[in-house]
Amino acid sequence: MIIFLNGTSSSGKSSIAAELLRELDTPFFHMSVDAFGAMRAVERTLELDVPAQQELLRRTRAGFHRAVAGMAAAGNDVVMDHVLSEPWRLQDCLDVFEGLDVVLVAVHCPLDVLERRERARGDRTVGAAAQQLQEVHRHRLYDFQVDTSAHSARQCARAIKEFVARPVRGRVFDELRGRARGHDPSAT
Repeated sequence: MIIFLNGTSSSGKSSIAAELLRELDTPFFHMSVDAFGAMRAVERTLELDVPAQQELLRRTRAGFHRAVAGMAAAGNDVVMDHVLSEPWRLQDCLDVFEGLDVVLVAVHCPLDVLERRERARGDRTVGAAAQQLQEVHRHRLYDFQVDTSAHSARQCARAIKEFVARPVRGRVFDELRGRARGHDPSAT
């Protein structure tokens, strides 16, 4: 199983993931897009021109998707935190995660709280979350949603744990994949 946490920067995905690792009854791996990007040589990245940096970041994110898929395909359960701030990222995940059990979870947080968190952290560009907010949830379909301004990371993790323990009737990821391939579920 992949528990896919999607939300803006500073929305609380990593905090929820850390709590999920403590709360879930079986061992899960936390794979974060930020941690994956941190494996890259930052100094060398900054030496590149903007188009080369953008291409490197695209390849890094595509590699992240494939690493998560590889872990899950090998039989590992994964909590993935990501920012679907560009349409290609969702499409790539839909393709790469085909055949895997993906629970797509929206991590919401109001803009004023996101900006306050960005300022408090000091390691983020203030305004990054605002730029991501429009695109991150554009697809609008989720298996489950949490709001980190209304609930603690532990409360969100416990709610997600409770949700994933329920019997499965179908996953939103499969519906999104079908729509991307031209299948209209409302027509059947």
